[in-house]
Parts: sequence; C-alpha cells; structure tokens
Amino acid sequence: MTEQEQYFIDLLAHIPEAKQSKMFGALCVKMPNGKSPAMIYKDELVVKLSGDAHDKAIKLNGAKLFDPMDGRPMKEWIVIPVAHKSMWLEFILIAAEAAASVVVKAKKKKKASL
Repeated sequence: MTEQEQYFIDLLAHIPEAKQSKMFGALCVKMPNGKSPAMIYKDELVVKLSGDAHDKAIKLNGAKLFDPMDGRPMKEWIVIPVAHKSMWLEFILIAAEAAASVVVKAKKKKKASL
C-alpha cells in the first residue's frame, strides 16, 4: 500500500457509512447506495465534482480531467495531484455528500420467458 492510499483510507474515517472498494482496479470509497465519489488512481485523488467545486478543483495547478482510456476524459471526474493533498478531504466530503444523495432506482425484474 502506498503512502497516498493510506492517507486516502485515513480520510475515509470522516465519511459516515463509507466503505472501501475498488474501481478501475484502484482503491475507492463507496456510499451505501453503491455510488463511488472518489478514488486513488496512480497515487492521485480522483473525485467526482460539479458546479463551483468542479471549477475550483480544475483550476488547481496540475489538476486535470480523469482520462483512464486515453482520449475519452470523464468530464465530472477531476484528478487532484499530491501537491494539493491538504485539500483532498474538502473535495472528498463534497463528492461524498453528492453521491450519497443520489437515489438509485430499483432494478426491474425480467419477465420469465415461456
């Protein structure tokens, strides 16, 4: 486990009901509704933001849109470099609150085929 991953795990203690999980093979946090607001990817924080928080994060020196597939950036997901580690908790809490508020629709049951 890297130093950044351990730091990320320590920050999760500030998020009630959050659980560690994996996304894109990376350590992430999942909310009770199954939504993931943040992860550590290549030792940088990747967090899903919108509005003012998104604008603030993308303006940080070295921050960029998350692009795990080279050429297809995920417009709401921002990579926040280790240089801004002191701000990680702020962004994780904003993202976690937004993710926790998402109402997940129940999956429809498939009709049995005759």
